[in-house]
Amino acid sequence: MGHDERVSVASPTIGPAATAAARQPPRGRRRFLLDHWWLRIVSPIVAIGLWQLLSTTGVLPPSKLVSPGSIAHTAYSLVTTSSPTYGTLQASLLVSAERWGIGFAIGTVIAIALAIVTGLSKAGELALDPIVQALRSIPLLGIIPLFIVWFGIGDLPKILIVVLGALFPMYVNTFAGIRSVDPKLRELGQVLGLSRRELITQIVLPGALPQALTGLRLGVVSSLLALVVAEQVNANAGLGFMITTAQEFLQNNIIMVALILYAILGLLGDTLVRLLERKVLTWRSEFVR
Repeated sequence: MGHDERVSVASPTIGPAATAAARQPPRGRRRFLLDHWWLRIVSPIVAIGLWQLLSTTGVLPPSKLVSPGSIAHTAYSLVTTSSPTYGTLQASLLVSAERWGIGFAIGTVIAIALAIVTGLSKAGELALDPIVQALRSIPLLGIIPLFIVWFGIGDLPKILIVVLGALFPMYVNTFAGIRSVDPKLRELGQVLGLSRRELITQIVLPGALPQALTGLRLGVVSSLLALVVAEQVNANAGLGFMITTAQEFLQNNIIMVALILYAILGLLGDTLVRLLERKVLTWRSEFVR
């Protein structure tokens, strides 16, 4: 047996399960990350401490950037006291979270449906993809006046803006994931006698999952940016309304409170998607195996 043959016999078969396993960090690194999870909060604490120090020493004047202590005091006051202008902070947060949650869910579902139609059908791609790409190029600020004319000044136009913010990144990534599935896997499924439905559910969609989940993470951020835009136009409640009103009265501390809450919403959404991603990719590797 020659050297090349020995290498060939000793070489393991590289399949999807092996590829998924190769993407996982080494066991020692995983153990380190699990045991030292608290390191993730060290840098934010250091940054906040430095920010407070610069504010206390006057390097950062309150007229430009208020201190973390002032922001915390403002947030506490808004939580414990109902302002005649803003109401309570938790009420504004609940309004914004509801708009974002409804819009994000609807946008994600529509994006997945469109990506499946255009990704699996050439006719669907020719008919629908140009429309989606054209809409994706329109700035959200340009759509808001039309939405107000069509749907009024209630919650509906704001939710629809969030829908568009979530839809486009989810659609693009899911579509790309479906189209990037190895054609040889599809051929193998046909050879094994899989029906079209089985081919889609057992080969195409599991293969598209990594990119679809990336689109979901991008959709979280994009939909929050859309929410910020939507809530600052003809709104009478929500975090965006707080920012717009506080800007008129030069209340930078309230603006910072609202922005931090937007950031917390985005961080929570991204964390949930990352947890979902781990679970789904683990299921996918076991399913393929």
